[in-house]
Amino acid sequence: MLDRPQENCGVVGVFSLSGTNVIPMGIDALRALQHRGQEAWGLAVPNRKPVKRMGLVSSSSSEFKKLAQEYSSPAAIGHVRYSTVGGGSLENAQPLKVKDLCVAHNGTIANADEISNMVGGCTFTPQSASDTLVAAHRLVSLISENGKMGKALSILKNEMIGSFCFTFISDDGAVYAARDPKGFRPMVLGHKKDDDVYIVASESSALSAVGATLIRNVKPGELLRISAEGLESEIFSTEPERAHCSFEFTYFAHPSSKMEGANIYVTRKRIGKMLARKFPIKDADLVVPVPDSARPAALGYAQELGIQFDEGLLKDRYSKKGPLRSFIEPHHTERMEINRWIMPIREIIDGKHVVVIDDSLVRGTSSRAIVKALRRAGAKRISMLITYPPITHPCYAGIDFPSQEELATFSPDRRELSRQETIEMVRNSIGADFLGYNSAENLADAVGLPADSMCFACSTGDYASLGVTPKFKTRREMKGDEMDGTEAGAGEG
Repeated sequence: MLDRPQENCGVVGVFSLSGTNVIPMGIDALRALQHRGQEAWGLAVPNRKPVKRMGLVSSSSSEFKKLAQEYSSPAAIGHVRYSTVGGGSLENAQPLKVKDLCVAHNGTIANADEISNMVGGCTFTPQSASDTLVAAHRLVSLISENGKMGKALSILKNEMIGSFCFTFISDDGAVYAARDPKGFRPMVLGHKKDDDVYIVASESSALSAVGATLIRNVKPGELLRISAEGLESEIFSTEPERAHCSFEFTYFAHPSSKMEGANIYVTRKRIGKMLARKFPIKDADLVVPVPDSARPAALGYAQELGIQFDEGLLKDRYSKKGPLRSFIEPHHTERMEINRWIMPIREIIDGKHVVVIDDSLVRGTSSRAIVKALRRAGAKRISMLITYPPITHPCYAGIDFPSQEELATFSPDRRELSRQETIEMVRNSIGADFLGYNSAENLADAVGLPADSMCFACSTGDYASLGVTPKFKTRREMKGDEMDGTEAGAGEG
């Protein structure tokens, strides 16, 4: 089996009907999606080799003017990368070019090995065979056989297991965007009146960054084509079932984004209010968020119960790693470096019963470090509440917890534990006085979507929405040579 990188990232597609150079807009859109991927970024225009760089988009700011001039084009696609499997390298960065088509992908294709066997004449190596590259080769093959992108996607979606949002750009200058039939990963369409620009992106935060107006979500199973002829839409799949990623609503998405009709900040605040009704800790002195994505939920919790809200934990935004998101860093040491710069304020914490609100608890290492820091700052009692249900199973739809052994809920002796036994095990592990998790039903109610239209596979172990029962692997099997001496444990977002 090849050790392929799989992605949950951010994608962008931009097309100007007036012929305006969209490269500056593409760069700004990618910067607005940086929270979805910190490892690498790239842009592609027709008839050129894609531009790819390691690190943050802003790290290449000195090149922006030159890139805008050298790659000037009315059409472009872009990508920010967060790898869930495999090594971080420029070769694995996207967009990728296969013949006359460049591809950027957000999601995970779980059966990339199987698809690679369908692609004749291609030699893949562990370093170059990303699931995106395999899918791109297969798609180009299907287009050549069937002549149409929509027809090719209707075949490919039946062959692929997993999640996907694609943006494509062809050498004839057209930009395409496609969202998987279950709607696992988000994708939106916007328009900027100035220069008559259409933009497709993973989140509406990218539209706001370039002054575009949100038109709508890209429908699950929809293919968009944007060219000199304008905007065209085609449905390549009519599956009625939905499986929107629940983790997007608590952690992954930007708080300013609107997703499936709901503003993320307002939704997270509502999650906090509903968490307060589930766990009304009325003797608490203080509610503190783990920065940054848990802040709206902590505020909602505090307001619902009338408890003081304060910033008892702060990120050092002046350190090299301080402003970054620990969960999506690819290496354990880098995640620990980020978490090291979350610092408690003793004057706020000392002598208090503190309710700490966090968006998720995945591996447990950062929760443990935060509890220790709060103890050192003099906290009298620490109650930790998690806006997401217990994560007990790997994700095969694009979030980076691909093995059970790395999860905080994993029993070292592999015993089957009850839910309460699991929570008590995790509570002891992180050192909190009380630990409470949200339920899937409570979370879905707060989001405003039916629970059966959201994916909770990582909490339930039910992979029916993927159409497959995965074979669980160890972290080393998933990450290969990327392992840096730590088998499990990092930091949740």
